[in-house]
Amino acid sequence: MLKIGDIEMKNQVVLAPMAGVCNPAFRLIAKEFGTGLVCAEMVSDKAIIHGNKRTREMLFVDEREKPLSLQIFGGDRESLVEAAKVVDQETNADIIDINMGCPVPKVTKCDAGARWLLDPNKIYEMVSAVVESVSKPVTVKMRIGWDSEHIYAVENARAVERAGGQAVSVHGRTREQLYTGHANWDIIKEVKEAVSIPVIGNGDVASPEDARRMLDLTNCDGVMIGRGALGNPWMLYRTIEYLQTGELLPDPSPEEKIRIAILHMDRLVALKGEAVAVREMRKHLAWYLKGLKGSARIKDVIMEETKRDDMVRILDQFVSQLHMVDNDEASTSAASPAAVAQ
Repeated sequence: MLKIGDIEMKNQVVLAPMAGVCNPAFRLIAKEFGTGLVCAEMVSDKAIIHGNKRTREMLFVDEREKPLSLQIFGGDRESLVEAAKVVDQETNADIIDINMGCPVPKVTKCDAGARWLLDPNKIYEMVSAVVESVSKPVTVKMRIGWDSEHIYAVENARAVERAGGQAVSVHGRTREQLYTGHANWDIIKEVKEAVSIPVIGNGDVASPEDARRMLDLTNCDGVMIGRGALGNPWMLYRTIEYLQTGELLPDPSPEEKIRIAILHMDRLVALKGEAVAVREMRKHLAWYLKGLKGSARIKDVIMEETKRDDMVRILDQFVSQLHMVDNDEASTSAASPAAVAQ
């Protein structure tokens, strides 16, 4: 099993810390679907220190989510350390994760996120300063490199280990790639062979079979699922089941998808209020509806909605119409010459 410091997970599946997605509403669903470790969306060190209300809300951890990793980012050692102390002493997160993979220019321009990938010495300096200042395990999430010319994944992971980091998550893309192209699992394997701390692989895990292949190829200790879980927390429990038993569970029914989508929305409403939650839920519903027959026509309607009850009514009607279509198709099929001949 995956173990980070003295925190032991019940399986190898980790929910990635996705910005705008991994708030308590979604994290709790991921945990209820069996995920071993959930990671909160990244929070700026400066924002934590200034302590505004929205940032403090982002640091909230529901006891049912544990074990949980709370991710911070920053480019200045003093402020990063102070932010880490807040997470260490004032939250009930289990692990403090440092982001050195975010490719967004507004983050890298602050000498944070993926910018660290160019300098193993800075990684050592920053991580060791945080480790010395907190009691919770410190981990790092990184990419394999800045671009194809600057891939220092092994050196960077060794710097994390030397600095006292307890684990490293490696996304198999460079900053330059963003989310395009293919994740390089071979480099994740090289990192795993180079360090003795746990290595969590990330990138291009879109199915339970992908997770199995990643673990087999890289020998990494855990598998991190990000975009594959958007609107699809079933991917998490299907992966857990597949890794543990080899059984590939079926995809959820449309009714089950909509039931969990509404649960997700209601938790967001409780967390942020109806006005904010319903607007935020629009993108999630587009993900939940992906692949369902006829969903394109209601996505446009959903994008205009501002009320929780109206959203639920639209979703319920959609599921009912799906049943009608399926029943009509079943009747047509049963009456077809081919069916009669059989």
